[in-house]
Amino acid sequence: MKHILIAYDGSDPAKHAFEQALDLAGRYDAQLTVLAVARPPEFGTEVETEAVMENSLQHCRAILEPLKALAPQARFEVAVGHPAVKITTFAEDNGVDLIVMGHRGKTLFDRWLIGSVAKKVMSYAPCSVLIVR
Repeated sequence: MKHILIAYDGSDPAKHAFEQALDLAGRYDAQLTVLAVARPPEFGTEVETEAVMENSLQHCRAILEPLKALAPQARFEVAVGHPAVKITTFAEDNGVDLIVMGHRGKTLFDRWLIGSVAKKVMSYAPCSVLIVR
């Protein structure tokens, strides 16, 4: 295992996943990349969309900032798009061996109705995926 990707959104499960990924990276002497994904709004005018995207990007940068002191050797990235697509594409394009991410823990009905990012990443990832609860 040479490259571990942690998908990070600032949630409690993501914080636990970060701890796991940091531990694994240390054990395997692997490169660690932390990826936050800013999701664009689905509807809105161009001006509204631009403002929402800027806020979303600022939020992603802000949630990554405290992690930099905990993992100074890690690479930190912010992407824009659908989280599952961006996570799997990043993994494929960068030779990631393991994706580590948190599980949101929504209700069973919500997961069935809209699916989860974790479920989509597991289905389409080019590598192993570790889901942390």
